[in-house]
Amino acid sequence: MHFYTYDGSFEGLLTVVFEAYERKEWPDQIGKAGEAPAGIFATHHFIPTQEAKAKRVWQGLAKKLSQAALENVYKTYLWEQPGCEMLLFRFVRLVFASPQSGIEENFAEPVVQKIAAIGKQMFREKHRMEAFIRFQRTQDGLFVAPINPDFNVLPLIVGHFEKRYADQPWLIYDGRRAYGAYYDLEQVQLVSIEELPKSLKKGQLPTDLLTEVEPLYQQLWQVYFDHVNIPERKNRKLHLRHMPKRYWKYLTEKKPRVQAHQPIQNKQLPTGVYRLQP
Repeated sequence: MHFYTYDGSFEGLLTVVFEAYERKEWPDQIGKAGEAPAGIFATHHFIPTQEAKAKRVWQGLAKKLSQAALENVYKTYLWEQPGCEMLLFRFVRLVFASPQSGIEENFAEPVVQKIAAIGKQMFREKHRMEAFIRFQRTQDGLFVAPINPDFNVLPLIVGHFEKRYADQPWLIYDGRRAYGAYYDLEQVQLVSIEELPKSLKKGQLPTDLLTEVEPLYQQLWQVYFDHVNIPERKNRKLHLRHMPKRYWKYLTEKKPRVQAHQPIQNKQLPTGVYRLQP
């Protein structure tokens, strides 16, 4: 039994693929450095990351896969669920064993079905993160948004926010994976915070870090959200489908109200003013 380990990076995983082909020893299990093999008789191989080898594997995949399928390979790595490395490796072997391109459409292969399903899962999580992220402004002018996604989608959403909020510095921080993306008006860098405030894990920055007007802005957003809501059209089941509860702690509109909501009363038209007929 061959147990391959790597440093946890995507390039490291691609290097494992290259080394397996070079050694002609297919792994029975792939894991991150420090993980114990499943069997006591497993032969352990730690594969150091080599950019050149990883690049050759990626270029080889690019020749045989569509752009969407190639992205799904990367998304499978970001999926981070147990066994994702071996799933990716089996898919890569299938791609390279195929004499022609288009293997990603062969849904008779279980591994192809699984990779496609993972791509859809990652797309949904990415889309929700782009929609549900709420920034909070700190006293030094930095806009901070805590997140806690099920999958590691931060690398997938950075481009969206870099284009949309190019005129302000921001930090999107993944509390579950203890790293974030920091934009300084010029470029995005990956950063890590040594001592993460407990309140950040709950979706809220400490009040002493926020600018004085931030609570007011949050309250204004809540008022707007309340007033555009139509109670008569309430559909909780549909609401939970599009906005699952696990995202609520990061949404300003879902946090407790500082001031009770007062609905706007319907106003009567002044005397002498008539509605125009269509």
